[in-house]
Amino acid sequence: MKIYQWYLLLFLAVFNNSFSVKAQGEYDLIGKVEILSSEIEQVLAPNATIQVLAEGFEWSEGPVWVPSLNGVLFSDVPANKVYLWTEEKGLSTFLDPSGHTDYAPSSNTHGANGLGLDSQGKLVICQHGDRRIAQLVSWEFENPEYQTITDKYQERRYNSPNDLTIAKDGRIYFTDPPYGFKSGDNDSLKELEQNGIYVLHADGKVQLLDTSLLRPNGITLTPDEKTLFVANSHSENPIIVAFDITQNGVENRRVFFDGTDLAQQPGNPGAFDGLKVHPSGIVFATGPGGVLVLDSNGVHLGTIRPGKRVANCGFDTNYEYLYLTADDVLARIKLQ
Repeated sequence: MKIYQWYLLLFLAVFNNSFSVKAQGEYDLIGKVEILSSEIEQVLAPNATIQVLAEGFEWSEGPVWVPSLNGVLFSDVPANKVYLWTEEKGLSTFLDPSGHTDYAPSSNTHGANGLGLDSQGKLVICQHGDRRIAQLVSWEFENPEYQTITDKYQERRYNSPNDLTIAKDGRIYFTDPPYGFKSGDNDSLKELEQNGIYVLHADGKVQLLDTSLLRPNGITLTPDEKTLFVANSHSENPIIVAFDITQNGVENRRVFFDGTDLAQQPGNPGAFDGLKVHPSGIVFATGPGGVLVLDSNGVHLGTIRPGKRVANCGFDTNYEYLYLTADDVLARIKLQ
């Protein structure tokens, strides 16, 4: 073994020891599940607990299950890294840097946020610092290569693409709030007036779908791809909106869930952020108090409460677990 390989192994060992990572079957438990309706039992396993898989992050985000890796990828946005967690090997660094590579002018060093897989299994990334949607082309230790998918709307750079969802035909729906700027809407680098919801069509055309949300954040499609959900992370208007998907974009904007009352109650940390739809139609939405479990009509069935803010969530391939990125931890809960 060459000397640099020894140094690399030593670095990895020291790095992994800086985080709390439990061996298989020895996970710490946090929080609780609040049940408001027995209908929640359709999706949550009986007596389900919230397991902490790894901890010690600055702000974990964007979990996505990758079948080829048999594990979950997730972002640590301020650290400009993406990590991989697997049942067999625990935690490892996957991308460094993940989303701030000096590709575009930026007022901070935030990296990747939302992650997704296209139909070919390639990783698609919302890069805060680079202000673009990019695809991972190749990865070498501390030297990943990215290809820009889209970085401008009408020749103006995006603010900081935050989250995305990819349709079966390749369309990429994404949100673009100003969270990647130090001064938000007032940042001198902001080129677009709106904080928009967009779709990138297969032909490369970018379409602005909606500008009504001040802080559009999490975004997802229903399994039949007839409805688009978008979370608004604005403290004065904490809502989840729904749109009907049409050939020309979206229509019939409506409030799917209003979290104003929840946000005003003590003991409910967090704001509406990421969300995913289970094949049953039940929506898992991170928001005030944890992960809200909502039926297809927006009725609140209960809340997964880890006791801290939850940024996003995602399923594995077989919908066996729901993975949570909650502030400084990666956690999961067993599903039916």
